[in-house]
Amino acid sequence: MYNTILVPLDGSKRAEAILSHVEEMARKLGGRIVLLSCIEQEFVYAGDLEISAIVHKDEDKMQQGKTAKSYLKEVQTKLEQQGIVVSTRIMQGPPVEAILTVATQENADLIAIASHGRSGLGRVFYGSVAAGILQRVDRPLLIIRAQEG
Repeated sequence: MYNTILVPLDGSKRAEAILSHVEEMARKLGGRIVLLSCIEQEFVYAGDLEISAIVHKDEDKMQQGKTAKSYLKEVQTKLEQQGIVVSTRIMQGPPVEAILTVATQENADLIAIASHGRSGLGRVFYGSVAAGILQRVDRPLLIIRAQEG
């Protein structure tokens, strides 16, 4: 049924709230989990800026990639210790686009994500990855609302 479960994570405990749900599913169904971290690209206007500012942005992006890789490896190790098959992916770009792209590339049967549960102005100002995926998804989607804490 769900052979491949895509789990986007942003490094927060709230996002990790989905893990207990997918761990159980993967164990019972013999599926694998694909952990995804998205690094949003920053656009830099280089008109009047010094080159060092642009180089600094590249260094920040490299550091974000290293941090994401380390974080995903830690989560992967914990899941693998429970006998679950896990792979990781890091994508650059807007999270909704990255999630949908990886879902297609990995032939994910399910996308599982924890929503921060924002509404009203919070959603307007911060956006909602879960809402963006829900509007465009072409496969089953599991959304759980992460609790405060």
